[in-house]
Amino acid sequence: MSFEWFVSRRYLRAKRKQKFISLISVISIAGVAVGVMALIVVLSVYTGFTEGLRDQIIGINSHILVQHYGMNLLHPDEMRKEIETVPGVAATTPYIYGQALISTGQNSGGIVLRGIDPATAGKVINIGREMKSGTLADLDRTSDLPGIIIGRELARQLGVLQNNKVRLISPDGPLSPMGVLPKIRTCEVVGIFETGMFEYDSTLGFITLETARSLGGFDEGVHGIEVRVSNVEQAGRVADALREKLGRGYSVRDWMQLNQNLFAALKLEKAGIFIALDLIILVAALNIISALIMVVMEKNRDIAILKSMGATTGSIMRIFFYQGAVIGMTGMTFGVLGGLSLCAILKRYQFIELPRNVYPMSTMPIKVVAFDVTLIALSAVLITLAATLYPSWKASRVRPAEALTYE
Repeated sequence: MSFEWFVSRRYLRAKRKQKFISLISVISIAGVAVGVMALIVVLSVYTGFTEGLRDQIIGINSHILVQHYGMNLLHPDEMRKEIETVPGVAATTPYIYGQALISTGQNSGGIVLRGIDPATAGKVINIGREMKSGTLADLDRTSDLPGIIIGRELARQLGVLQNNKVRLISPDGPLSPMGVLPKIRTCEVVGIFETGMFEYDSTLGFITLETARSLGGFDEGVHGIEVRVSNVEQAGRVADALREKLGRGYSVRDWMQLNQNLFAALKLEKAGIFIALDLIILVAALNIISALIMVVMEKNRDIAILKSMGATTGSIMRIFFYQGAVIGMTGMTFGVLGGLSLCAILKRYQFIELPRNVYPMSTMPIKVVAFDVTLIALSAVLITLAATLYPSWKASRVRPAEALTYE
């Protein structure tokens, strides 16, 4: 054991007359531990919420969209085969986007229509798992009326149930002397889905490609190809490979580019939360400074004696630096263990429920990321070590002649 470490340990053991200083040290350890624990829990909840939101968004949407600049894709089956040769691509399906007015006679509203192929859409988007009534296959059933699947919130606003009839009114009609005549199609509600996201449940509807073409005013082709990748985190890399393979005439966008503003805002907010909660650790660091300065004042005569016996300025600094480091490391360790334990409890028992009409998940999401925990631990250690510099420097400046004058 080194001389500096031995003396530092002795100073950490408070004597009877140093109980107040020891209490400040305990408060400092508790402050660091609470700050680290709060950071771990809050960032884990925030990461879980972000990933849950991401899963909801890309669950109803594809990972990558492929479109042709300025025109429809006239041969979607050939394009799908070419796309599926790229490594990382799991499945593809054609799609058509459009907007229309949906009406029941008494109620009406706007709707975003997605024309899909029921045979392949279930392999790319997770709408099949969100169905509350009916299935994707019901869109293709033989009937006099085309089928439509709508969100639960939209069905509530329109006052319709499964097997009820609705009218779709599209502005993409033929031009006449009286202007553009809207196209009207009567459809039967064959299914109702619920994603938990109000934006989708209140505005989105699924129809077949044939119905979408008739409303859109074209006979063949699709607007693009939806792509699902094997690893969602590698969607950007797969998108780059598709751009290289298809050439400049095609637009290839992954889910991160399609939702760039949303996830950029969430990332910035996470950084703000990290900085704000780091202030808790900073407050604990101020307590460490106070405790060490009081120890220096209490040990003024001891420091002078040690210097008289040959202790160097660096040795005196290390004594108090080690003391502050022990306080900071102890608080950080307890904080990390407490934060991870609390996250494990919240994740296992899920006793905190969230309102489904506000959040896209029913219970508080927890996602512990090793990088976040490491960053929190390092920031706590750096802040507490920085707090020991001034008291250590103050101790090294003690002059033996002045300190021992009246002893």
